[in-house]
Amino acid sequence: MPIFGKPKYHTVRVKKKDIPTGLWTKCPESGEIIYNKELEQNWMVVPKSNYHFPLAARRRVELLLDDGTFTEEDAGLESKDPLGFVDNRPYPVRIAEAQKKTGEKDAVVSGTGKLSGMKVSLAVMDFSFNGGSMGSVVGEKITRAIERATAGKMPVIVVSASGGARMQEGILSLMQMAKTSAALARHSEAKLPYISVLTNPTMAGVMASYASLGDVIIAEPKALIGFAGPRVIKETTQQDLPDGFQTSEFLLEHGLIDQIVHRHQMKARLAHLLHAFGFGRKSA
Repeated sequence: MPIFGKPKYHTVRVKKKDIPTGLWTKCPESGEIIYNKELEQNWMVVPKSNYHFPLAARRRVELLLDDGTFTEEDAGLESKDPLGFVDNRPYPVRIAEAQKKTGEKDAVVSGTGKLSGMKVSLAVMDFSFNGGSMGSVVGEKITRAIERATAGKMPVIVVSASGGARMQEGILSLMQMAKTSAALARHSEAKLPYISVLTNPTMAGVMASYASLGDVIIAEPKALIGFAGPRVIKETTQQDLPDGFQTSEFLLEHGLIDQIVHRHQMKARLAHLLHAFGFGRKSA
């Protein structure tokens, strides 16, 4: 007969609703579960797999520009509803929802600042705002960023993250392709550099215009980059497509982009390229 009784164990049942949400994120590549705070501190890059999640526009500005040097321009521009477009809800409602979600007026943040001491004009797209779609405001702000760089004899850097043109603005959205491209042509005639940075994803009308016109085109690792989706291309060409044909790595191998750069090294690489273009050098 035992001297001591068997200890009693109690099972604690935790209800699903009692578990806080929004604390963890699963890496779509490795399946790793990572604490959101750690992910944010690492600039939305999974430490082990190096998977790059989309990054908010203002966070990327912080990553690329020297502290306290960014001056935002054209912050008050907002999309209108020229077509009175309605799908499952009116276009103005969609815009209001995106503004509330992101705290931005539209899908791009632009301005000037210093990158490793060199003054640049910078425009950064935000995929969280209606998929980074390019409407009239996005096109106008990017065009102004380019023209600002041309007038100030500065390099221009555009960071793209977009599903393409914004269908709710119809032809007015598609016109932004020509407008931004024309501004870049004038910038090139002034013999000033343009560096295009492609992130996941950069697609359709954005990729078919300013995103593909850089003097140097850089992409983040494993970014989805292309014009149409794989299904549309396959149905059009009636051919099987190679694996990963719309990734940064495939496009680097086939010459569409120039470099693949990890997010943590992006600022240093951009500074190196600007030095190569003759900016930031001390006169003898």
